[in-house]
Amino acid sequence: MTFKRTVLPNGLRIITVPITGAPTATVLAMVEAGSKYENHTTNGLSHFLEHMCFKGTLKRPTAKDISHELDALGAQYNAFTSEEFTGYWAKAAKEHVPLLLDVVSDIYLNSTFPAAEIEKEKGVIVEEINMYHDMPQRHVQELFMKVLYDDQPAGWSIAGTKETVRSFGRDDFLHYRTEHYVAPATTIIVAGGFSERVVLKQLTKIFGTVRRAKKGAKVPVTEVQKAPAIVVERRPTDQSHIVIGVRAYKAGHKRQVAAEVLTALLGSGMSSRLFLRLREEMGIGYYVRAGYDALTDHGILAVSLGCDTKRVGEALDAILAEFKKLKTDLVGAEELAKTKQHLAGALLLDLEGSDRIAEFYGHQEVLRRPLKKPEQLIAEIKKVTAADVRRVAQDLFVDTKLNFAGVGPLPDDATLRERVQLA
Repeated sequence: MTFKRTVLPNGLRIITVPITGAPTATVLAMVEAGSKYENHTTNGLSHFLEHMCFKGTLKRPTAKDISHELDALGAQYNAFTSEEFTGYWAKAAKEHVPLLLDVVSDIYLNSTFPAAEIEKEKGVIVEEINMYHDMPQRHVQELFMKVLYDDQPAGWSIAGTKETVRSFGRDDFLHYRTEHYVAPATTIIVAGGFSERVVLKQLTKIFGTVRRAKKGAKVPVTEVQKAPAIVVERRPTDQSHIVIGVRAYKAGHKRQVAAEVLTALLGSGMSSRLFLRLREEMGIGYYVRAGYDALTDHGILAVSLGCDTKRVGEALDAILAEFKKLKTDLVGAEELAKTKQHLAGALLLDLEGSDRIAEFYGHQEVLRRPLKKPEQLIAEIKKVTAADVRRVAQDLFVDTKLNFAGVGPLPDDATLRERVQLA
């Protein structure tokens, strides 16, 4: 898989990934603007702005104009907002690439933010916040970020609060876009079947005049912890949902890949340690998984589980026992080889579509990482040794990095604190 990275004179970046024989193509516009670029009064604005970009442009005045044109192509399209970035994308048959470029660029550059639509969308986003709060499996993830980062942007909800959402006016959107949607913070990715020469010419014409300006900065994450920390939201659910994990390495850290292998050993796939122990042996819950998230200035390794509240103590003991075991025992050669092959295979399977390929390169670029092909990442995975995994476990699995969040009819905090410790 080949790619080309082009930087326009105004600092805007273009990544093209032509794929011979691909029947589809994806156009993705990404900007370094997310919840970590917000403050108390603007929390949720990045996400709200993403919604508003589909409500009308100079060329396509209404939401119906945008959706009708894309639906007529049989296209898939959407947007997303995270802590670090926002993305707008559309995917269709390869012969529609010129129109995809036109629509996505129009959404990104020329949204009009109609005041009446802003007022209507407030209700939509408030209900989105309500929906996620009513999903304990999802809400517990937000609580985990809160226990890690407390009152700093990394610990806030990406959607914001009902109060902030209701407070936004049209001028807030215009000011935020002016401050953050600038050329040096923007990357356009095109992946799939297309002519690279034609696409680069069209993109240069469209985006070459985008304003070059210094981008609004985000507040660096502060990592301060002296002992295990917990946060619990008690409610009468049928089961408890918990997340237990540790502060980890940022994107690009020399130990990131080894940490990702360790995470997969714990809870990626039905033969992972925690799946076998908690589901197959103990029958303690339907889902258990481990995930690793690496951002520009911090990282997280976390285990998520839903189980009978009466068995939460057993579950915590089993999870922490696996943490401790990885600190003392070298992973066997067969298990390590299986886990690395699992990661490599999962990466390749995830890149079967042009949309996922566009995101693969886009995420690396907006996190300001050197672009690597899948085969390069797989080679790094294969280099990880059992000793590397143990060193990471010894570094990460300590009480001064350990955190717990839970939703459900959980025991009192004192009882949980007795369980949530590694020393």
